Amino acid sequence: MGILDTLKSILAKTPAPATPEAESNSGGAEILPLPLERRSRPRVNARDGTKVLIIDDSPTIVAVFRKILRTAGYVVLEALDAEQGLEIARQDKPELIFLDIVLPGMNGFAALRHLRRDPLTREIPVIMISGNEQATEQFFGTRIGADDFMKKPFSRYEVFARIERLLDAELIPRRVSAPPSREAMLAPVENPLQQQAL
Repeated sequence: MGILDTLKSILAKTPAPATPEAESNSGGAEILPLPLERRSRPRVNARDGTKVLIIDDSPTIVAVFRKILRTAGYVVLEALDAEQGLEIARQDKPELIFLDIVLPGMNGFAALRHLRRDPLTREIPVIMISGNEQATEQFFGTRIGADDFMKKPFSRYEVFARIERLLDAELIPRRVSAPPSREAMLAPVENPLQQQAL
């Protein structure tokens, strides 16, 4: 898939609707959809000014995240490699991190281990992202402390749905108490408002 196709699929506002039944991925495992009650209620965002760090080596992906999150009142911090991302995480203490798995130099798994070992960053929720199937499979094998996983390409709706899963009663992203199941992390995210912009 070319960069233009990838960008189009990321920015698509009307992805093909997933069926309510469970789907199957290439490995034969069932992929369960997000709960349907999300369709009947408005989106819940983190409180205005929530700092989100995006660590991805693709300037296009970073720009897409920036546009999506800033329109909802988030403060976006950006890093194009893991080393820079770790430094920003320590200095600026974001409340949520989207971390790509495949990065130049230190990969996302190593970066996540650093985040979890550092007292200044260990409690920051991390959503791993990747379009690489092998990295996805490796993630499920290692389970090293991510709070969720989002596969590229992703939609605007999915970004907000993944964030909403981590919000506490005060609308602050928090670490999950137990590692999410493979089914929960790979659950397709439907766009219930296909005719409306999110």
